Amino acid sequence: AAWLQARDDDRRISFDPRSADADRMHQLMAFINTGFTGAFSPLWAAMEMEPPNPPLQTALREWGRDGVIERHDRLEEMIGDTRFLVGDHPTLADGLLIGVARWLDFHGVAPRDRWPKLDALRGRIEADPAVIYATALEDGEDQTGNGACQGHLPLAEVIRQFGR
Repeated sequence: AAWLQARDDDRRISFDPRSADADRMHQLMAFINTGFTGAFSPLWAAMEMEPPNPPLQTALREWGRDGVIERHDRLEEMIGDTRFLVGDHPTLADGLLIGVARWLDFHGVAPRDRWPKLDALRGRIEADPAVIYATALEDGEDQTGNGACQGHLPLAEVIRQFGR
């Protein structure tokens, strides 16, 4: 994120590094990257467990569900009255959030409208053409985009070229 911010001369996805908005963006990114993302870890562990251990998987799912709900509650409290996490345009914080927030739906933890501010924010981020483009690529759709993306390799190709 710091690398991207340093090259964002037009401040399309960030703010002046010495500004209060930049500080707030970094704080929110830190929260999303640690506690918010980490709360999903038990759910991923339960899902990917081999060999299966149903009693442990049940406990992990309960623990994960409780953590995810608590972290969503905290994020809902942090969302202000701006259109995006910080300000009126999408930033690095919004990009980080949308990559993780959809795990709520994937794991079926709770309906996203339980958190109205976060739900509305997700809707605005998901409507962004760049997010639509990235989501389509993840879904295996062939997209042309607006030309900003200069190439895309499927994960299997990256692994083949660069190893695990």
